[in-house]
Amino acid sequence: MVTISGVSVNTVLRSSASRCRIPIVGAICVLSFGLSNFAPPLLSSFIPRLSLSSSPSLLRPKELSRSIYSTTMAEAAVSNSVPSIVVYVTVPNKEAGKKLAESIVKERLAACVNRVPGVESVYEWKGEIQTDSEELLIIKTRESLLGALTEHVKANHEYDVPEVIAMPITGGNAQYLEWLKNSTRD
Repeated sequence: MVTISGVSVNTVLRSSASRCRIPIVGAICVLSFGLSNFAPPLLSSFIPRLSLSSSPSLLRPKELSRSIYSTTMAEAAVSNSVPSIVVYVTVPNKEAGKKLAESIVKERLAACVNRVPGVESVYEWKGEIQTDSEELLIIKTRESLLGALTEHVKANHEYDVPEVIAMPITGGNAQYLEWLKNSTRD
């Protein structure tokens, strides 16, 4: 346990959390992008009291997150990776997800497909609000394969209009990005 000026960090975090309730999406963003980017006023109340010997992981979060981000970006830039993306596709059930994921990897349209069960989607379709239990596919691939991947999904999907949404990968583990490049078609 880290104690700062006689007050445990857990107490400070607990009291801060009771004043500022962050929904689960916010918590995920905070974990992904660093607390210092989202709540500078919250941090300024207790970060200055931290000493270097107490806990390096809690020190200077902005500097630490910048350092991690810079290292990650530099690592990705040095690698021989290609522009890469993460693509989200929803499917109606486990069987459809398994079949589509395997065909995508077999065709080398992606290096990896994560299947996330238990996603509940709420959307409007033909003038009606729908709620469906679905499986989410998280697909990692080259940016240049998005067109071929989209056509493959459309040809092998049950939905009239399947979700295919792409986001750029702006950095990461250089070895993973190299593996992604080598595991997909040119």
